[in-house]
Amino acid sequence: MRVLLWHVHGSWTTAFVQGGHQYLLPTLPERGPDGRGRAQTWDWPASAVEVSLEEGAEVDVDVVVLQRPEELESMAEAWLGGRRPGLDVPAVYVEHNAPQGRIAEMVHPSADRPELTLVHVTHFNRLFWDAGSTPTRVIEHGVLDPGYRYTGELERCAVAINEPGRRGRVTGTDLLRHFSEAAPLDLFGMGAGALGGIENLPQEELHREMARRRVYLHPIRWTSLGLSLIEAMHLGMPVTALATTEVPEAVPPDAGFVSTDVDELARAVRRLIDDPDEARARGQAARRAALGRYGLERFLADWDALLNDVASRARVPA
Repeated sequence: MRVLLWHVHGSWTTAFVQGGHQYLLPTLPERGPDGRGRAQTWDWPASAVEVSLEEGAEVDVDVVVLQRPEELESMAEAWLGGRRPGLDVPAVYVEHNAPQGRIAEMVHPSADRPELTLVHVTHFNRLFWDAGSTPTRVIEHGVLDPGYRYTGELERCAVAINEPGRRGRVTGTDLLRHFSEAAPLDLFGMGAGALGGIENLPQEELHREMARRRVYLHPIRWTSLGLSLIEAMHLGMPVTALATTEVPEAVPPDAGFVSTDVDELARAVRRLIDDPDEARARGQAARRAALGRYGLERFLADWDALLNDVASRARVPA
């Protein structure tokens, strides 16, 4: 089928477009957030096709995948030539994020829209977002397996945070100084350069460099479930992570250390730095867990089932 979606979250979209459909990617000349088109740092399959605003208005679309409030409000309708998502074209809304603000009062932008299906990427998100009468599903992340890359040769921690300066306490940027007292840190991600980190590495090089570090540190306070954590586990890296949002479900005890006690985590970092054999064993356990729960085959099968269900329900005469 033909699936229209915006290239919003690079790693998630990279996994999503590995399926057996044709993926129509809105593309604008400036390639900004509302028309980024195909990825520039990943090699996506030929079935991921860029479409202009004019082409989007003419093409047959079986399902539109919404990911931002502005897409639901007007953007998708403009790209679909006036067709309304959920009414004229079957639609799902993928929520990548945990709610921000006064959590008990957070109503999802797609709430009380029974013509849509709201898809959460974690059970934590489904629990915390109020969707009203909108049907909800959980399809957990899937990751394109980079392979076992771990060497752990550098007695350092890898940390992956996009825009660490802007996001601050949400991503635990303020905790990095504390953890750096336990071991040297190397910060990777978009905007990391402003804090002395490493940014703009191609995915292949990023994975290689992360896997040279002995430990992966995940200091995130409040995001859905960072794909960088799942990727690090696929690489075979042992994990030290804050026990927040979905992390306790994603990281089993033998894969590393998970706690809300930053002092305890700092001691765990030092322990793994000092014991490369334990670090390697826990990293191998992390990889087994990631492949078992966040493998690409399961992810694509779950999405195929949902897309077929949503599209087939729309074909049934009223």
